[in-house]
Amino acid sequence: MRSFDEIWQIAAARKGGEAALEALLEQPRPEGSLRDIPEDRWLSMMTRCIFQAGFNWKVIENKWPAFETAFKGFDVGKCALMNDEWFDALLTDSTIVRNGAKIRSVSQNAAFILELRGEGGVARVIADWPDRDFAGLLEMIKRRATRLGGASGMYFLRFMGRDGFVLSRDVVARLIAEGVIDKPPTSKGAMQRVQGAFNEWAGQSGRPLRDISRVLAMSL
Repeated sequence: MRSFDEIWQIAAARKGGEAALEALLEQPRPEGSLRDIPEDRWLSMMTRCIFQAGFNWKVIENKWPAFETAFKGFDVGKCALMNDEWFDALLTDSTIVRNGAKIRSVSQNAAFILELRGEGGVARVIADWPDRDFAGLLEMIKRRATRLGGASGMYFLRFMGRDGFVLSRDVVARLIAEGVIDKPPTSKGAMQRVQGAFNEWAGQSGRPLRDISRVLAMSL
């Protein structure tokens, strides 16, 4: 496995130099502000990432104000108690994407957020989860939330500003090239090897996981 500096140099050569590469990196939201994000915004982003999966993201973006209205501003208490009448109305609402399983996930994920209140709340649980076990955070969300496994969970956390990696096609290709994995990671063991590589690169560079993830992607 190459050092992070070696991979950085490969990416810099592709992007026009180190200054150009640095300019492409965005910093995650500071942890303090993560803890201040209200529950409805977490549910809103969960829902947005679920509906974007397998769909044109631009369509979802254009419809998003209607989603906010249809789901009552993603009020967690109201969404957790979604009754059949409301669900049936959403299935006929042409202003949103009428996918029954994804609509039902809003209620299920609202219940998940309510459950996390007993553990300090969704914002604190996600903000305080150790960076060195980001794979464990992904696994927890996959197991306890609904339809937030794989890329949907990773993008949900990234868009909320939580530091972490996204295993895009290019990132996976670099991990394979470095001998970390031999195929896209689907098992817990493979994810632990990915986490170990990111932890090593973080130790070498002092950079957040998000930066490392983006540099890996831009090295191909």
